[in-house]
Amino acid sequence: MLPHEKISQTLRDARVGGRVPMVAFITAGFPRADMFQEHLREVCRHSDVVELGVPFSDPMADGVTIQRASHKALESGVSVRWILEQLEQMSPPPEAPILLMSYLNPLLAYGLDALAERARKAGVCGFIVPDLPLEESGPMLQSITSQGLALVQLVSPVTPPERIGKLCAASTGFVYAVTVTGITGGAAAAAENMLDYLDTVRASASIPVCAGFGIRSAEQVSRLSPHVDGVIVGSALVEVMEKGGSIGEFLDSLQPA
Repeated sequence: MLPHEKISQTLRDARVGGRVPMVAFITAGFPRADMFQEHLREVCRHSDVVELGVPFSDPMADGVTIQRASHKALESGVSVRWILEQLEQMSPPPEAPILLMSYLNPLLAYGLDALAERARKAGVCGFIVPDLPLEESGPMLQSITSQGLALVQLVSPVTPPERIGKLCAASTGFVYAVTVTGITGGAAAAAENMLDYLDTVRASASIPVCAGFGIRSAEQVSRLSPHVDGVIVGSALVEVMEKGGSIGEFLDSLQPA
């Protein structure tokens, strides 16, 4: 099974038994770089797929929580290279499929071909690149497709239906359905007018659709669940980690009763 297929299949399998599949985002190396592997293992035990955020100085799609986490991680020396080294050192490797969520500049600085090859060797299954438009994704796609890795495409409530179809067709792993017209960390992920939009995205996709941005409660997850194949939690989890709370307890609390 190719790495991008592992992501899709994991999400499909997780739905069996009534669970809502969970994609959990953490900023790599936050809140403490020396506890990264421990934190990642705990996230893997309580979610199905993990997004590792590559810290960046100008995270344009992220709210203040992830901006703050990125700043602290950068101060600790976290980089693409550091993340891959950490993943390579983990034995046994992480249980859940891993995606790197990164803005484009750090990936270009590393070198796309070298990045794709090393990422696969480190156990990474794919990438999410919020500032990479579909029309400019050719070089990235060429590099990661050769390694069987996913490039997850994002759609939003203001994406025209025709473009939703193109993005869903181009996406691998899953389709990231942004639930708010803004940055991460909001609280309106399950607004009523979002549900028709999510149904449209799901009808356009042949792979799982996961909803993200602003998800922080079991009530939201319960409302979204019939309309998507999984949910993504990010800022709320990063806040829990920042306060020293339990990763596992928080992620488990998001599953509807």
